[in-house]
Amino acid sequence: MVDGRRWTILAVGTLTQAATCSFLYGIAMLLPALRRDDGLSLLGGSVLVSAPMVGLLLTLIAWGAAADRHGERVVIGSGVGAAAVCLAAAALVPTVAATAVLLLAAGAAGASVNAASGRMVMGWFPVQERGLAMGTRQTAQPLGVAIAALTLPPLADAIGPRAALWLPAGLCGLAALAVWAFVADPPRAPRSAGEPGVPSPYRGSWQLARVHLSSSLLVLPQFAVATFTLVYLVGERGWDPSTAGRVVFGFQVVGAAGRIVAGIWSDRVRSRLRPMRQLAVAATALMLGLALGAHWHAGWIVVLFGLAAVVTVADNGLAYTSVAELAGSEWSGRALGIQNTAQNLVAVASAPMLAAIIGDSRYALAFGLVALAPLAAIATTPVRAERLEAVAA
Repeated sequence: MVDGRRWTILAVGTLTQAATCSFLYGIAMLLPALRRDDGLSLLGGSVLVSAPMVGLLLTLIAWGAAADRHGERVVIGSGVGAAAVCLAAAALVPTVAATAVLLLAAGAAGASVNAASGRMVMGWFPVQERGLAMGTRQTAQPLGVAIAALTLPPLADAIGPRAALWLPAGLCGLAALAVWAFVADPPRAPRSAGEPGVPSPYRGSWQLARVHLSSSLLVLPQFAVATFTLVYLVGERGWDPSTAGRVVFGFQVVGAAGRIVAGIWSDRVRSRLRPMRQLAVAATALMLGLALGAHWHAGWIVVLFGLAAVVTVADNGLAYTSVAELAGSEWSGRALGIQNTAQNLVAVASAPMLAAIIGDSRYALAFGLVALAPLAAIATTPVRAERLEAVAA
């Protein structure tokens, strides 16, 4: 019988992930205030706000291995609790260097949620509900960024940018308490003493590696749209920044809903990778459309930005679910850690790389080049690797 607690556990896991995303991806909202109050250059401020992402990349695989060995509850609870402590300390230290070190440590601790919460979802939900569950869990990133966008700038103006870190610290602290109170590890198959471990799913097969590659390729259009929509609307279309920000916020909300819809779609068709490949086709077409719209300075490019904001993020949950199913319960934590690491490496590199290509206004060239990434993902997505019937059995 399927355990009714799974929905509560999913809700806590999603909110916990949103709490960590509020500083992992949302701390950039403090950049103007940090530059104003601490006299940082744009480059120096960018390095500071990227510190949590660096910490995340350093520990994702280790946290995944810990979840495989010790369980999800202890990994998530201890990691997000440690992140709360690091953020609280970052709110108190007087120097930028100390703040950067503590933000890096907070990112390293918060990575526990990225590595283990997906594994937890896979353990509690049956195969016919996993797409919906993972799609719901994937809404945490836009939710966390939205929380940061709405709260951190006014807090920074009122009490200072470092003191504003008390908000994500408090969110992470509350999330840790919720994990210890409401989350339980999913049941595992018993293993007799001396029984050898399950061999690596990477051994003798390229299927998991191909999913990692395909989903990493699909990160490039996602971050191209997320990073440069507002910049394009303000710089090339002459929009007011506040108006553009509200439009982008709306795009994010619809994109979060799109992740859930993609998950339900994959449950209905009993496939994760076929919908993922079809979304790669759509992403290719949309990026080419954006390139043409930028070249012609066409007004309808705003509609394409909105569609791209939904389509380019919809594959995330599909890829995570596929990785966990292909890896199996004994290896899903490590496999999801590798998945997170690969995707975040592309995410970190995409903004400066595309900014260098765009220069003053070469958006058409940049978007056209980005279209090559989902085009390649169409070929690399290993649809034939899926064996959902075997997983369900």
